[in-house]
Amino acid sequence: MNFDSLQSQTRRHFLSKSAGGLGGVALGSLLGNHLSAKTETLGSSSFPTHAPKAKRVIYLFQSGGPSQMDLFDYKPHLNKVHGQEVPDSVFNGQRLTGMTAGQASFPAARSIFDFKQHGQSGAWISELMPNLAKVADDICFVKSLYTEAINHDPAITFLLTGFQIAGRPSMGAWLSYGLGNENENLPSFVAMLSGGGQPLYDRLWGPGFLPSKHQGVRFRSGKDPVLYLNNPAGVSNDLRRKTLDDISALNRLRLGEVGDPEIETRIAQYEMAYRMQSSVPDLTDLSDEPQSTFDLYGEDAKKPGTYAYNVLMARRLAERGTRFVQVFHRGWDQHGGLPGGLGKQCRNTDQASAALIQDLKLRGLLEDTLVIWGGEFGRTVYCQGDLSPKNYGRDHHPRCFTVWMAGGGIKPGITYGATDDYSYNVVEKPVSVHDFHATIMHLLGVDHEKLTYKFQGRHFRLTDVHGHIVNDILA
Repeated sequence: MNFDSLQSQTRRHFLSKSAGGLGGVALGSLLGNHLSAKTETLGSSSFPTHAPKAKRVIYLFQSGGPSQMDLFDYKPHLNKVHGQEVPDSVFNGQRLTGMTAGQASFPAARSIFDFKQHGQSGAWISELMPNLAKVADDICFVKSLYTEAINHDPAITFLLTGFQIAGRPSMGAWLSYGLGNENENLPSFVAMLSGGGQPLYDRLWGPGFLPSKHQGVRFRSGKDPVLYLNNPAGVSNDLRRKTLDDISALNRLRLGEVGDPEIETRIAQYEMAYRMQSSVPDLTDLSDEPQSTFDLYGEDAKKPGTYAYNVLMARRLAERGTRFVQVFHRGWDQHGGLPGGLGKQCRNTDQASAALIQDLKLRGLLEDTLVIWGGEFGRTVYCQGDLSPKNYGRDHHPRCFTVWMAGGGIKPGITYGATDDYSYNVVEKPVSVHDFHATIMHLLGVDHEKLTYKFQGRHFRLTDVHGHIVNDILA
């Protein structure tokens, strides 16, 4: 027996080739990182589990907590009790944030905005959303969503990953893992940000413990929407192609030695980046859009970084097969000066949000594109700080808030669930965050209990061990 043959059978050689040797094995055990995760034989080969109603999702995430009783949850009772103390029976011992728990008084604050019913559905919508009012019959308003978190970061993390503590895969990553990509030249999951306010972190569109190829790609404003995509100065396309081929060959050698799935991901992502050098400029070139598009979305749609521009980009991505697009708009956190602050937010977002529904409908895409609008929680009925006839603020409120959904198998022109006269507690048809997730996944043809990933010895899923489909809102 020659030395090479003998060496291939020794335990020491085996360990030296196992993710960096014995030290690597020990380190992987201590850290519990992705090297110890085992991919299930699921993924796109096992999904969809049933006929999907939606092929893609555009999630318009309004970060900060939009005030439900100033936008969609009309409460005329507040006109009668404006300025009066909110009864203890409404609070029912529920916790408050540290920003208002020490207030000596909790006066009810009515909305100063007018509400009217719109469309055949008779949906109540505030005067702040005149454009959305025009498409009321295409929308399902869910007024009974509730969450467990009372502060921004855990609440946003919960809405987007199903868990309040960082580290879990985001919703878009789960769907990329389960359903794959429809366009080999663009990512299956894209995130875009606009507005200002609470910081948002990359982990909100991250892969968690899933293979990193499922992470969302952030598109930025400016001449380079995706960082490091363009060739460096002096590097031609031919040189870049040859370089990638050589790197790929080296990576495949290493993959054969250690079997780390992240090496395979790295190879695929390099290739995706190369293809995106041509697909991204085509995506962001708006010269093929007629003036009627900008009449619909507003002139801000021509300005990279604005909400209108990002929503238009979301439509263009949806047309090209991107599975999940998350448009974040920050600044909905009106602890004080709510009338002015909320009015500004609505002026910046209302037209484009409504335009997306109209545009998708005109293009025949709404029926299989699920559009979602909402934040991480709602706002309190009581005033934070000083209450005056024309000014007030509201604190965070997890007990009830409103989201709306359209297209993609959602029943249009309905309102689901209800809150009490103070818009403080859910009184009809409560919807938990996990119910919300289970319903979204069902519309995409995914059984939320079957899309799992084994990590550190446990099978994880987006809905954890909870979640029921809200069948009454399905078309």
